[in-house]
Amino acid sequence: MVDLEETYIENRVLVQPDDTNNYDMAHGGNVMKWMDEVGAMSAMRFSGETCVTARMEGVDFHRPIPRGDTALIEAYVYDAGTTSVKVRLRVFREDPLTGERELTTESYFVYVAIDEAGDPTEVPDLSVSSERSRKLREEAVTDEREDAAQTA
Repeated sequence: MVDLEETYIENRVLVQPDDTNNYDMAHGGNVMKWMDEVGAMSAMRFSGETCVTARMEGVDFHRPIPRGDTALIEAYVYDAGTTSVKVRLRVFREDPLTGERELTTESYFVYVAIDEAGDPTEVPDLSVSSERSRKLREEAVTDEREDAAQTA
């Protein structure tokens, strides 16, 4: 069993001019790419296998990330099936000088673990043993349900 907390990954990207759109804000496609990369790392850390993206739930863009700010990408596994891994992803705009943060983007990605031949392979069970792990999982499951209810 792998504990949820072991799958928690944060990565930062300084938003450069080449990352921006005409409004000098991080291009949404770049934000999604960063999310996919960090989400895959979290899924691979959990499964011990190469993981490929199977699905992206709705991506909610709440606010932009200006050039010069840092995109802080947070990912962790909150559920797993036989071969699939569910990862919660959140992106924060972070001021590199002060550390001030605000949520900009949220989504849930599903990855599938694959073996050397490219075939789906089993993943371990997810354990939630610490208070932090329980809190992160509860937030992910609750927010996922709320998102599903809003789109129904």
